[in-house]
Amino acid sequence: MNSKKASGRIRRARKKAAGSRHAERLLKLRDSGRPVYGALDLGTNNCRLLLAMPAENGFVVVDAFSRIVRLGEGVSRTGRLSEEAQARTLDALRVCANKLRWWKVRRARLIATQACRAAQNGPAFIERVRRELGLDLEVVDAETEARLAAAGACPLIAEEARNVLVFDIGGGSTELLWLSAAGKTHERLEVREWTSIPVGVVTLSERFGGREVSRETYAEMRRFVRRDLEHFAARLRELGLPEVPDHLLGTSGTVTTISGVSLGLRRYDRNRVDGCWLSRAQVRMVSEKLRRMSLAERAANGCIGPERADLVIAGCAILEEICAIWPAERIRVADRGLREGILTELMMEDGTYARAETT
Repeated sequence: MNSKKASGRIRRARKKAAGSRHAERLLKLRDSGRPVYGALDLGTNNCRLLLAMPAENGFVVVDAFSRIVRLGEGVSRTGRLSEEAQARTLDALRVCANKLRWWKVRRARLIATQACRAAQNGPAFIERVRRELGLDLEVVDAETEARLAAAGACPLIAEEARNVLVFDIGGGSTELLWLSAAGKTHERLEVREWTSIPVGVVTLSERFGGREVSRETYAEMRRFVRRDLEHFAARLRELGLPEVPDHLLGTSGTVTTISGVSLGLRRYDRNRVDGCWLSRAQVRMVSEKLRRMSLAERAANGCIGPERADLVIAGCAILEEICAIWPAERIRVADRGLREGILTELMMEDGTYARAETT
């Protein structure tokens, strides 16, 4: 017993010492004089912050924060942000505000997307955030959201690819962009066409349910998003673009979750997921596996968790329909996107960004 107590004290002491060394490194980094940039993405489902310093190959992340807040919960039914959702989001934004201040962030862009665009009281919430937390959130339009997501993910375009469909399945909307690339390092990327459909994992789950999803309900989910996606496909055909892109590039939580499950990860690992490839067959297999699971089984999966368990099936339905309409054999998975796009643009404006090599 005494031996166990002694071992416990040793572990706690080592943990405390490691924490102290880590804190010292952060203080040294913060006070090094190097500029710190910030990017905040407040979406329908998540609040995410990324802080970074310029580096030889783009930038290096010094701090990050992510929390599921479900700001847009119920907006598709009521047209308003609920008090409960606002309170959850303010708690998360308070953490972000503290990090921005502690790191003495030089430049930042703080954006809000679909939930604040769609809600009647979105402007009032933005003002509340400014008044209570001192954060100036910028509500961006869907085109800006799509462009930033593509800018953050484009380093993952395969070197040989010349036509790529980028998609971002969000909580309240889904953005798609057709990119045509030139040059081995993709320094010239042209957005040939883009769209934003007002359907995401939260809105689709609220419409059809996400706890227990039958095969019939899942088919209805897919049919619901198909019309908007087919309209976009028709516009691409009018431009004379290929029926099938060289590959798809997904930046959403849906595609990273499916990737983690496909890899059999016991807990989500960004290093294993970011940049990996999925096949259409893998997407179909994992989607059916998740649909068959109970809510409790999905919640217990380390790549999903209880906060996403009732949303992931809707994401699978959207992703499967994208794969059906644009049947590229490969999907590149990006655990990066809008925040990285913001950081890249800010640093390029300041002349502090060094373009990374294409992966």
